[in-house]
Amino acid sequence: MPTYFPTEDTYLNIARGLVKDTSVIHKFGAVPQMSINTTGTIWDVNNTLYPWSAFDTPGVLTIPAVNAGDNGDGVRVFGLDENYNLIEEDFTLSSTGIVTGSLTFARVYRAYYYDDTTNAGDINIQRNGTTVARITAGKGQTLMSVYTIPANYIGYVSQGIASIEYGGDATIDMFIRRFGDLSFRISHTGEVAGTGMPYHYKFIAPFAVPEKSDIDIRAAVRSNNSRVTAAFDLILIKNPIGS
Repeated sequence: MPTYFPTEDTYLNIARGLVKDTSVIHKFGAVPQMSINTTGTIWDVNNTLYPWSAFDTPGVLTIPAVNAGDNGDGVRVFGLDENYNLIEEDFTLSSTGIVTGSLTFARVYRAYYYDDTTNAGDINIQRNGTTVARITAGKGQTLMSVYTIPANYIGYVSQGIASIEYGGDATIDMFIRRFGDLSFRISHTGEVAGTGMPYHYKFIAPFAVPEKSDIDIRAAVRSNNSRVTAAFDLILIKNPIGS
């Protein structure tokens, strides 16, 4: 059997929607300032591991009162439902009280602001009072390096990249919790320093992540309170035989 290597045209055709049941997912995130000797997920909240336990029981999302400048504006939230199928919901923000959604979420992996120029204040998206996504003031979208593979799909991670601000130093770890496991397991690791180039790794053979598995990119910062960024790309392919 001949060996097949994807070309640039292959990825372009996937992005154009010409390859059936296949898509490219680009996840990117940043933590504003991770404290020295602290480990946390690379997302919009400083010094915290992503609160996966907030979804132990799937349910509706809420958004607490926002900055007056964002009142009446809209936010779109993307995630997975209780069956791990893709789901999205729109919220109209309020500066005077909590806004409650109507759809059941089991995961959230992205949200963006779609009114006015950009969001005036932080917008916290919560499950049971715990923030599970944040649109930082002025950013217009979440910056969260977490993702969960939808039901009946397999994710193939093709590359990852990370950086840290000048003077910083950190270990970057990709943790994966495969569906059915109780804990996360490290699946890739690298080092970043603010005096060097970003860490960039391309997998010669993309590695498979099964359906319903959680991906969590974390940083352990060793010097200076540092902004850390991370991104990864994966090819999402529908599994024709299901679970």
